[in-house]
Amino acid sequence: MAPLKRIAGLLWLLSLRAGPALCQNAQNADDHSVDNAANADDVTILTGTRPDATKYSTGSPSGSYQTPSSRITIATSSLPTDLGPLTASYTYTSELNTVTYLTGSPSTTASGNGTASSTSTAPPRPTNTRPCNNYPELCARKYSNITHIGCHNSPFVRAGSAAANQQFPTVDQLNDGVRFLQAQMQWPVNGTTPHLCHTSCDLLDAGPLTNWLRQVRDWVAAHPYDVVTLLLGNGNYSNPEKYVRAIEDSGIKQFVYTPSVVPMAVDDWPTLGQMILSGQRVVMFLDYMANQTAYPWLMDQFSQMWESPFDPVDTAFPCTVQRPPDLKPEEARRRLYMMNHNLNVEVSLLGQAILVPAVSQLNVTNGVEGVGSLGMAANNCRTDWGRAPNILNVDYYNFGSFPGSVFEVAAMMNNVSFERRPCCGPEANAGLKVEVVRSFVWMGLAWMGWMLV
Repeated sequence: MAPLKRIAGLLWLLSLRAGPALCQNAQNADDHSVDNAANADDVTILTGTRPDATKYSTGSPSGSYQTPSSRITIATSSLPTDLGPLTASYTYTSELNTVTYLTGSPSTTASGNGTASSTSTAPPRPTNTRPCNNYPELCARKYSNITHIGCHNSPFVRAGSAAANQQFPTVDQLNDGVRFLQAQMQWPVNGTTPHLCHTSCDLLDAGPLTNWLRQVRDWVAAHPYDVVTLLLGNGNYSNPEKYVRAIEDSGIKQFVYTPSVVPMAVDDWPTLGQMILSGQRVVMFLDYMANQTAYPWLMDQFSQMWESPFDPVDTAFPCTVQRPPDLKPEEARRRLYMMNHNLNVEVSLLGQAILVPAVSQLNVTNGVEGVGSLGMAANNCRTDWGRAPNILNVDYYNFGSFPGSVFEVAAMMNNVSFERRPCCGPEANAGLKVEVVRSFVWMGLAWMGWMLV
């Protein structure tokens, strides 16, 4: 533990010398380059050599992957089968706000006596203009047929720290369009509640799991047309029952999706619209030690989702299965998959080699096109596997070809039109709110002028 404390101390000194990390002016889309000379005061640049990727090809406990021999039926799905028109239904009140949920009304069909049948002509169904996860087109698509941007180590935010993976907090990530949040859980020394810690709680402690999940719960409650996925890393390989109380205390469990079968294949997933109408809008995975017999809603990641190489150090970003190991291609095609696209470099501190985000290459790594870009890697994955990745897992999502370019890549994978908007973080979101308020003011003035004429 002492070496980790010394590493943490050195990283903290680096942060003090570097100043605020990754400060980006969201209002100036042209001034976003992560450049060693121009932004030396804004970015913690750690120099190091790119290590041999094979050194980091394992990193998971042997015998920890579950391989179900057969599918288990958990429950009969209560999700609506026909969206119909979307109308307001019931409400949920949290500590901060009251939110109205939705319900659907199915089309009506009348059948005959078996020798003949007739179907009543249903009234024209309205064209859906309500976005699901920011796009109306996604409402009718299966959860397994959508590409989302994911934040690798979502809660690990600290200005100037080389151990951080994101610049903006989780709520800002969600406001900007991130819909997949990954976090690592650890138990502090002599601690009784799980915390969100980066490898060790001595290195970076983002606080109790319950507090973070409560923030996600409040955001989900305030955004009833969105589906959010959480991947919890079981850093200590603890029995999942040790986490259940912390999850339940956050209040998020009321939104968590419970699958009908285990494991879920790509064809088994409902559409986003069905999940939204049911209120089950949070998909929660546990990477290791999940027990879906006892806790069906805390889903085992690797029996239902595979990953490309994690902690990648190769700018080619090969779209191969690393976890779970030895997965046959035909089995991989039946599962969700996550493309890890958070480039790392190796640095040496006190004689110990550690991996940190390659922040000096973020504009390329998170870019739309070019060698080593997110767009290139996503297209390669789609070619290799016949369908786009479900998750594009990135560090510092706000950097790229332009601020928030990762969302254009996701739109390309989803075959939807991308509209560039101010991004990212609280200043950009505040700017959007100002524009909305300004629009309403002008509308009000125009209406008053019309009334006075």
